[in-house]
Amino acid sequence: MEAPAATSPAIGFPADGRCNYFVEKKKRFCRMVAAAGKRFCGEHAGSAEEENTRKRILCPLDPKHTVYEDQLAKHLKKCNSREKPKPDFFIQDINAGLKDETEIPEQLVPFSSLSEEQLENLIKKLRKASEGLNSTHEDHIMSHPALHDALNDPRNGDCAVKHLKQQASILGNIEKLKLLGPRRCFVEFGAGKGKLSHWVDIALKDAENVHFILVEKVSTRFKVDGKHRKKDSVFERLQIDIQHLCLNRVPVLREGRLPVVGIGKHLCGVATDLALRCLVETYAASFEEKDEEPLAKRIKNDKTEKESNTLTKEGSEKDAPETWTPVAGIVIALCCHHRCDWRHYVGKEYFKALGLGAVEFYYFQRMSSWATCGMRTSLEGSDVTPERKDAQRDENEEHDDGGDRLTDGNTDSLPGILTVEEKKKIGHLCKLLIDQGRLQYLQQKGFSPALQYYTDPLVSLENVLLTAIPAHPSLQEKNHQ
Repeated sequence: MEAPAATSPAIGFPADGRCNYFVEKKKRFCRMVAAAGKRFCGEHAGSAEEENTRKRILCPLDPKHTVYEDQLAKHLKKCNSREKPKPDFFIQDINAGLKDETEIPEQLVPFSSLSEEQLENLIKKLRKASEGLNSTHEDHIMSHPALHDALNDPRNGDCAVKHLKQQASILGNIEKLKLLGPRRCFVEFGAGKGKLSHWVDIALKDAENVHFILVEKVSTRFKVDGKHRKKDSVFERLQIDIQHLCLNRVPVLREGRLPVVGIGKHLCGVATDLALRCLVETYAASFEEKDEEPLAKRIKNDKTEKESNTLTKEGSEKDAPETWTPVAGIVIALCCHHRCDWRHYVGKEYFKALGLGAVEFYYFQRMSSWATCGMRTSLEGSDVTPERKDAQRDENEEHDDGGDRLTDGNTDSLPGILTVEEKKKIGHLCKLLIDQGRLQYLQQKGFSPALQYYTDPLVSLENVLLTAIPAHPSLQEKNHQ
């Protein structure tokens, strides 16, 4: 539709150099720049009388924009949505797990279609499998001086402070584990804007030879990693799905031989399992293939403590492999267990040892959302504080709220054998069981893992932190040097 008469004061005139096309839906002129000598931008030229001989079509790579039909071939070669060459560190499904173990029977029915008896049997299995597990964790709510000014800055709103408190606690836990030091590489999974790495870098001050690898599968706006200009800190962003990331092919890790510290803030569901496998299985295995066994494995051999100490004293960091280990530690804030997937889950052996399999895992991960989504049933109640309401709204915005909710509109579709409070307890048990499988996986890989609360539930309902450091004391000491 061409621009209406310019005499209408309610509509006005298009700005100089801007498109003359009137957008009916927005009741204003298009604000795109028109080419020199043209009245319309490229998007609307096909609708205008001066360009009516050429047809615009939807781009087959991304239907959100259009292209001239006679220029389609040329456009496909430069379209931003085209498939780009894969980087060297991309290996298809390298962290995905074994596919032949992933088949879930076709007879699985939607959760809302389960009978009362089927749900009761699932809950019985869950409670039996959870016997002996500690359903509460230790409080490790911490802070760090690096965030003191930001936390007390009145310009930061409630939502910003909520994230700062979590970042401060994660940073405090990293320092408590003695992972905050020079000559290492921090790999932030699910990095988003990169703010966790940003605060780690600030906390390290002038520590030498520190690298940051920020892993995020989508393009992100307002990134903060580009603001860092310190000569001793290098930031590198990898736009890749963790499922396909081969860390030992990243140049700084292939050439620099720096211990890796895996970190993450709210690494949703399956991404946590992919990151764990990427760190402690795929990455470490690459050195075993080169006959460069990690220190944790070599210590278990028949080498004496005297030989190990001699290498530590006489060899340089680069020349003596005894002083180096691929993964120095892991600190990941967990969330969104309902987005876990049986194929990628690292705790399959743990589930199978309990007599559970893909079917139970499917329903347990769906029920895990009861632990947080159930809070919505009382969100509008008179006994709910404004702080709780704000926290819940922020939580809904930050996390995918899938799973099986306990909202008023959904409870009728679930068997009514449990109260809301009981369902929340069941949800927490599901989370605990899934995380227990991750702990066992890390133990089998030579780590000492733990779960702890790292923030108050008023700050985030997803308030559990997974940490792991090498289990052997000698290895821990070397990582801290």
